[in-house]
Amino acid sequence: MRSLQGRLLLAGGLLVLVFMGLTGLALDRAFRDSAAEAVRERLQAQAWGLLAALELDADGRLQMPVQLSDPRFGQLHSGLYAQLDADGEVLWRSPSLLDAQLASVPVAPGQRDFRRQSGPTAWVLALGIDWEYAPGRSRALVLRVGEDVRFQQAAVAGFRRTLLTWLGLATGVLLAAQLLLLRWGLRPLARVADELAEVRSGARARIGEDYPRELRLLTARINELIDQREQRLARSRDSLADLAHSLKTPLAVLRGAAQSATDLDSLRAAVEAEAGRINQSIEYQLQRAATAGRSALRPPRPLRPLLERLRDSLLKVHADRPLRCDIDCAEDLSYPAESGDLMELLGNLLDNACKWARGRVTVAARAVPDSGLELVVRDDGPGFPAGLADRLTERGVRGDEQVPGHGVGLAIVADIVAAYEGELSLGDAPGGGAEVRVRLPGGSGRGPAGCGSARQVVQRAVHVQLGELGETADPLAVDGDLRHHPGPVGDLDELAQGRLIQVHPDFFVADAPLFQQGLGLVADGADPGAVDPDTGHGQFRR
Repeated sequence: MRSLQGRLLLAGGLLVLVFMGLTGLALDRAFRDSAAEAVRERLQAQAWGLLAALELDADGRLQMPVQLSDPRFGQLHSGLYAQLDADGEVLWRSPSLLDAQLASVPVAPGQRDFRRQSGPTAWVLALGIDWEYAPGRSRALVLRVGEDVRFQQAAVAGFRRTLLTWLGLATGVLLAAQLLLLRWGLRPLARVADELAEVRSGARARIGEDYPRELRLLTARINELIDQREQRLARSRDSLADLAHSLKTPLAVLRGAAQSATDLDSLRAAVEAEAGRINQSIEYQLQRAATAGRSALRPPRPLRPLLERLRDSLLKVHADRPLRCDIDCAEDLSYPAESGDLMELLGNLLDNACKWARGRVTVAARAVPDSGLELVVRDDGPGFPAGLADRLTERGVRGDEQVPGHGVGLAIVADIVAAYEGELSLGDAPGGGAEVRVRLPGGSGRGPAGCGSARQVVQRAVHVQLGELGETADPLAVDGDLRHHPGPVGDLDELAQGRLIQVHPDFFVADAPLFQQGLGLVADGADPGAVDPDTGHGQFRR
């Protein structure tokens, strides 16, 4: 049976039936015993009445009156019988017995016997009497009084009819009450099903919370599944919007190159460059959920080449306008981030500035010891609308509906900055226009304070792991080979037992057994270019 209500009703119904059946049997047995006791008491009363009328003369002969206390003794087959025995011989029987007799079971004087007999079928009470009819002379008598069992059977049958009637009514009432209670108790489950149907049809967003304690965990888990589904859908929509937005600039460059190209070689070079950028954007969006975000163990990415490449692409997009883009960034400035994150962050900031600028865009990047990296992008456009700056980082919110766009550029910037636990602020630039300021934490910059070399990446990674182990030690140079690995190697205990040491979520150092002794690792003699940013391969020697 697949119905929960049906199962409970069937189980409860069987239980009620068994209970009522046992109750009926117990009551029937109790009533039959009570009826038999009532017969015995009636026969006892009749026996006392007969003994009061019985007389023995001086010779010991029995004398019984013609009219007895109960006229049924004188009616044939009346169902009330009496008999007097002496020494196994019947001295007297009531006219109601006619030629029949009650069973002559020996009973000693002073004893009683109560039993059911056949022929006639009756309950019989026998009393043993030692009757003294003269001084010093007595006679042993047995008085037997019987009543037809039909009287008791009729009483028991009437009781059974009444009992079955009331037990049947009680069973029906209990089953009906059980059904009502089950429907009332299972109503919250029906509500859950109805609300799930409404969620499926779109009439409501999630299941309500006002449920009994036993169902709150279920409804909470269902709401979590609904929320996860909505979050997945939102992430999918955001990823599609981000991908479409990231493809806009390369497509615009391709369109401009197709219109302005003077020879086939320049057009081919432009197509190859932008096709590579499109492919990089697609791969980045597909891997973004797993790779985006801040990590102290990511290799540093040089910023100046990326800014120059973005500037050149955007100037081609806006070739129909007298636009100038100035870059203020040191040649060796780098930041440990995913290249796709930096491309999306800087690309959207510059694209937004170029779109609104009248003629000039400036971008400045510098290392800040306390907060890591600071990016400032300014344009000489109209600036951010009053009262709307705080909402421009929301998806779909645009400063001017007349300007082409989808309102996702600054939203992408805000998502990336939040993933890196940074700060984003929108304001007015000095002298007019808009200013976007981004601060990213995590030790970017040059020299010993930053992470601008592969040597420092490895050194920091090992110190981080030693810190997690709760150990400190002076750095010791050893040979090591930095190799690319597709994923995490395992926990530190497993690494310490082997010959692999993970120094980055995607990289590990081979052949460094001294790490087992809790020593630091410094890979010397390497320059920032020793690690290929695309493959992650590099060799480090003492």
